[in-house]
Amino acid sequence: MTVMIIHGKKPGPAVFVSGAIHGDEIIGVEIIRRLVRAKQLNTLTGTLICVPIVNAFGFINHTRYLPDRRDLNRSFPGAAKGSLAARLAKLFMTEIVARCEVGIDLHSAAEHRVNLPQIRIDGGSKKAMELAKAFAPPVIMVSKLREGSLRHAAREQGKDVLVYECGEALRFDETALRIGVTGILRVLREIGMIRQAKGIGSPLTSDVSQLSEWMRAPMGGVLRAFKTIGAWVEEGEVIAALSDPLGDGEVEVQSSTTGIIIGRTMLPIVNEGDALFHIAEIVRPKTEDGHTGLEQAFEGHPLFDEDEIL
Repeated sequence: MTVMIIHGKKPGPAVFVSGAIHGDEIIGVEIIRRLVRAKQLNTLTGTLICVPIVNAFGFINHTRYLPDRRDLNRSFPGAAKGSLAARLAKLFMTEIVARCEVGIDLHSAAEHRVNLPQIRIDGGSKKAMELAKAFAPPVIMVSKLREGSLRHAAREQGKDVLVYECGEALRFDETALRIGVTGILRVLREIGMIRQAKGIGSPLTSDVSQLSEWMRAPMGGVLRAFKTIGAWVEEGEVIAALSDPLGDGEVEVQSSTTGIIIGRTMLPIVNEGDALFHIAEIVRPKTEDGHTGLEQAFEGHPLFDEDEIL
């Protein structure tokens, strides 16, 4: 497990940023690569601990899981004499989490799905909500802690962990990358670890959601999606259609709630019951069109180093 530790000139809080707990969720690796080269860190106070690849086994093999098929993010807090997953989780908790007050864990959607950039927190921490708003993603999801997850294990120790979800497995997405890097820098500024504000302002206003729902395929067939991530949808609105390969027997897929699409399948061939759209329930939109057009909003933002990705 490769770790980069950046100490500021003055003592202060300690924050960790982790990527690739699921080995195929590689976007966090690139976010951290850009983060450690950000000029804003020249004024760092305290300590920033960056772990770009927690699950090196899965990363090398382009897979979500460890070699024993265990999910590392269901294995925390781990055990020193347990399975490979348990030992790795225990090592991370002991050497990384225990040394920090706050963490930011970077994830993407699973294979063949894509997520709108979003922060996930639990509802029991006022500090976590403040940091999530400082991050300024399109959507903040308040969700229950899942036993065995890093977020749950850290919360048991009184540590707040923000989970940043964006993009898709095994892919980079430039907009999601920029939102991730600038969001982390804004969190560090909120905590008081950096002073420089130039270049990390956000054009977004976060929507907050307490509930979300997956729309599932009523039948198998060929999917034609009419909406994508970030789109605002109304209850009863037609967001997709399913049919056989010749277009016969078409069935409409209607949104069962009002809100913003925060995730969707990328596969046009689906089976009955497959998850199609993930919709976050929102009382009303912050903007007329939800959070589409993110690419245009971030066109002018720097890449934080000389390498242009995509």
